[in-house]
Amino acid sequence: MAEPRLFHIGSAVVDYVYEIDRLPMPGEDLLASGFSALPGGGFNMLVAAHRSGLHCAYAGKIGSGPVGALLAAAFQAEGIDCIQTRAAGTDTGTCVVLVTADGERTFVSRQGAEALLEADDLRSIGSKAGDWFFTSGYTLAYPECRDTLAEFIEGLPGDVTFMFDPTGVVDHIPEDILARVMKRADWLTCNRAEATVIAGEAGLEDLAARLLERSCPHAKGVIIRCGGDGALLALRNEQPAFVPAFRVHVVDTNGAGDVHSGAMAAALARNEPPVNALRIANAAAAISTTRRGGSNAPYRQEVEEFLQRAGEPIID
Repeated sequence: MAEPRLFHIGSAVVDYVYEIDRLPMPGEDLLASGFSALPGGGFNMLVAAHRSGLHCAYAGKIGSGPVGALLAAAFQAEGIDCIQTRAAGTDTGTCVVLVTADGERTFVSRQGAEALLEADDLRSIGSKAGDWFFTSGYTLAYPECRDTLAEFIEGLPGDVTFMFDPTGVVDHIPEDILARVMKRADWLTCNRAEATVIAGEAGLEDLAARLLERSCPHAKGVIIRCGGDGALLALRNEQPAFVPAFRVHVVDTNGAGDVHSGAMAAALARNEPPVNALRIANAAAAISTTRRGGSNAPYRQEVEEFLQRAGEPIID
C-alpha cells in the first residue's frame, strides 16, 4: 500500500512579523526591534508534517503577485507540491504578526487568493484511500469559499482521514458551516479558548466530552492544546489523558499550534499510538518556540533526539 499523503485545503499566507517589547496602546507609536516577511498559516503546518516524514501537498490557491511568488518559492524550497493553478489577478493574503518580548503573538489577517478556492479546484485533488485532509477555520471564515469547502469536506470518502483546526477565528465561522465540517472530522485539534467558543464554559475534560459527543460525533479523538501546560487527548470510549508540555526557553510562539497539528497528523498517519503522537507533537511545538519565525518546525530526528534527552522514549 502506498504511503499516505496529506492535502492541506486551508489557507497559506505570508506573515509580516514585527518584534516589539509590548503591544501598543491606542494611538501610540512603537519601534520594532525586528521585522521579517515569512510564509505562514497553512505553510507552517505543512512544513511540520513534511519534516515529520509525511508526504504533503498544498491544495489551496496561491496568488499571482509578489506575495504569492514568495509563498510558492518557499513551498518549492521545502519540497512540498502546490497542486492548484495560480490565481490570476489576485495576490496571496497577508497576516501582520506582533511578537512581544514574552514570546506571545497577536494577528491581523487579510485574505487573498486563498479565499478563492472553487469546486473544480477541489475536485482536481487526486486522493486515494489512506490519505489525510486538513483545513483550518480561516478558510471557513471566508465568505467566498466556505460553502464550497464545507460541501467538499462533507463528501470526503470514509477511507480518508480529515483533521480540523478551527483556529482563533472560530467565532467568525457561521454555525451551520462549522457544524457540517465538525460532523465529518476524524480528528479535532484546537486550543482551550477555541474549544470554549464551540462547547461553552466547562472543565477541560468536560469540554473534550462535549466536543466528542455533541460537535464531532464521528471523531476518533479530540486534542485540546493548553499552551505551555500541555495538551489533553480525549479518545472515544477511553479516559482522557493529559500530556504535559516540555520546558524550554521560549523566544517565539508564532506558528507553534501549526507545528503541533502537523507533527500530530504525521505521527498518527504512521500509526503511532495517539498518546505517543501527542507527546511527539508537544515536543515538536516546544522546539519550534525556541526559534524565531513560524515555519521553523523540527525534523523527525530532532524530535526523537529531544524526547530521548527528556527521558521520554518513543513507544513502539
